[in-house]
Amino acid sequence: MSTVSTHILDTTRGLPATDVKVDFFMVRADGKQTKISSNMTDINGRVGALIAQNIKLDKGTYKLKFNTESYFKTMEIQAFYPYIEVVFNIFNLDQHYHIPLLLSPYGFTTYRGS
Repeated sequence: MSTVSTHILDTTRGLPATDVKVDFFMVRADGKQTKISSNMTDINGRVGALIAQNIKLDKGTYKLKFNTESYFKTMEIQAFYPYIEVVFNIFNLDQHYHIPLLLSPYGFTTYRGS
């Protein structure tokens, strides 16, 4: 069964990004989206499990929406990116999908982690 997790690091501060709301969506072929979950990053910048253990994901397209504006507001920084959306495909239902986000006020990087 596939699982999905994420981790946000604030590269400007060199610290985990805490209390960032992360919404997880399934994206259908017609473009319609269904919200699967909504979580906050913990003190380590992580959301360990974006889905409940009883929910099974299918092969297909999914999206993580990182609500970064409120995170930057806590530091009195105006967010250039009020939110960041990362769209990805799940091909293998037996694999874990970890999607880290490296974040700064004016840029971001993401990749498939392990």
